[in-house]
Amino acid sequence: MAASDRSRHRGPGVPAGRMMASEQQSVLEPDVPDVPVGPGPVPRPTPAARLVAALRARRRWLVPALVVLLLAQMAAAMVTTAVQQTPTTDEPVYVATAVDYLHEHRIRYNPEHPPLGKLVIMAGLAVADPHYDPSYKGNQGQVGRHLLYASGNDPWRVMLWARLPMIVLTLLFGLVAFAFARDILGRTAGLLALTLYAFSPDVIAHGSLATLDVPSAGFVLASAWLVWRARRRPRLYLPLAGAALGASVATKMSALPAIPVLAALAVVSVWGARPGRALRALAAAAVVAVTAVAVVWLSYLAVDPRLRFLPAEPVPAVHGLRGALVDLMPFPRAYRDGMRVQFALEDLPWQGYLFGHLYTGSRWYYLPAALLVKTPLGMLALWAAGAVAVVTVRRLRPAAPYVLVPPAVLLASAMTGSRDFGTRYAVFMPMFLAVGGASVLALRRRWARPAAGALVLFVAVSSLRTFPLYLPYSNEAFGGPAKTHLRLHDSNVDWGQDLGRLADRLKERYPGERIWLVYKGSGVPAYYGIHAADPRKVPAGKVHGLLVVSDSWVAKARGELAELIHSSRPVDDVGHSITIYRR
Repeated sequence: MAASDRSRHRGPGVPAGRMMASEQQSVLEPDVPDVPVGPGPVPRPTPAARLVAALRARRRWLVPALVVLLLAQMAAAMVTTAVQQTPTTDEPVYVATAVDYLHEHRIRYNPEHPPLGKLVIMAGLAVADPHYDPSYKGNQGQVGRHLLYASGNDPWRVMLWARLPMIVLTLLFGLVAFAFARDILGRTAGLLALTLYAFSPDVIAHGSLATLDVPSAGFVLASAWLVWRARRRPRLYLPLAGAALGASVATKMSALPAIPVLAALAVVSVWGARPGRALRALAAAAVVAVTAVAVVWLSYLAVDPRLRFLPAEPVPAVHGLRGALVDLMPFPRAYRDGMRVQFALEDLPWQGYLFGHLYTGSRWYYLPAALLVKTPLGMLALWAAGAVAVVTVRRLRPAAPYVLVPPAVLLASAMTGSRDFGTRYAVFMPMFLAVGGASVLALRRRWARPAAGALVLFVAVSSLRTFPLYLPYSNEAFGGPAKTHLRLHDSNVDWGQDLGRLADRLKERYPGERIWLVYKGSGVPAYYGIHAADPRKVPAGKVHGLLVVSDSWVAKARGELAELIHSSRPVDDVGHSITIYRR
């Protein structure tokens, strides 16, 4: 067919200077003779035709198979971790609150965090159906311990069912990372992004817990991806983006800075698709913001359609500019009072620990420094190269605001906080920068793809070596998981997760010995068969036998506890989070 004939058959939607997809395909594939239509025997396909068909069938299944393989290994890592770890410091609070939602349909405990994440936890607890005593009096931490250890429930079973919905949600966010990178740069980039996501120690560690950091960050990632897709179909994707953003804000209040960012990106998406339509662009921002606010209201209504707020503890008063801003927020009363609780928590004199230095207050550089320690070296290199590629490669520049601005704003906001407790406050970084790191494939350098492959392999090996102890992970430059406690504390290393492992170790190696325990966490040692005394409550001269100390307490040890530790000999460690000394 002549060029003029082809242009007539394209129709008005295809420019004359471009080939249609079918024509492009014919250029890339070998010619296969047409099979004649009509009576008579059908000729057998030629070897070339069979080869092409086999390659196309294999290519069709290769990407889905790799996606399933990556998610399967991540699921195996998270489920193994969830099965082996005892409750971390925050989990009993969220579990008890979720059970209270399930049975009492009220907002009473943990108002400093909105309900959506705990509603997700509740989905698993509805299957476990733990016994719950709503008449028990106590603060939210006491209620959580009572539910797990004093109500006739099996804490191992309850915690596993509480964690499983979060594991599923974490895997779904991996598909979002894959789709985001695929939309920007193709399926290979999608696989690279998913690989970085699936081997991130921080994502695995916190995605296997019944906590709120991963779901909040993942919903922001989903919202950014949907706003990116709204460049072509705004009516479909902008409401979905607003819903995902609302889900993040309805899980953790720390996601609030993402609202103006993603509303602005909605303007960019609509304006870029149809320049000059200012009202339409502003309407796009309004759709995202209003939908997000609506989702927050719906999360509270899902708990209690009457919106009762019956706080178990007094709500602190917040005055000045902060109090005025809280009053202006278009959210339910319980949300605004939860924000007051958050402000009160920010005003407390928290202790931080960084590179062996204990301090009161916060350090603005804490999170970047902690990320440097707890991120695989190959991943750090790919993050940096990918960020450069997104900014410098012309065809990727439109994606740069969507991939880089949300995590940058959220990180800047988190760096102003007063609680230097761990990289979980910045878990959105490995999620977004998995997509950004995949952009390294756009670099037109001969070494780019082999180097990216080598770095990905390095990431996978580093991650697999720490299995199943993901919480205390640190990279090889800082000595690996066994040395993390020398540089960081709290949820970076020791969040109470190894009480069960400690019980097994004491039973196997130190049966019958006197145990002195200083434990950080929400678990009850006696439930696991650990019968120990607190060495801080007796004179140091009476402390003989085994001194067992959580590494977060080692980091913060001063006075009598520091003297006990310094005059003891370390003989063992459990999970790289608890040290056993002999006196």
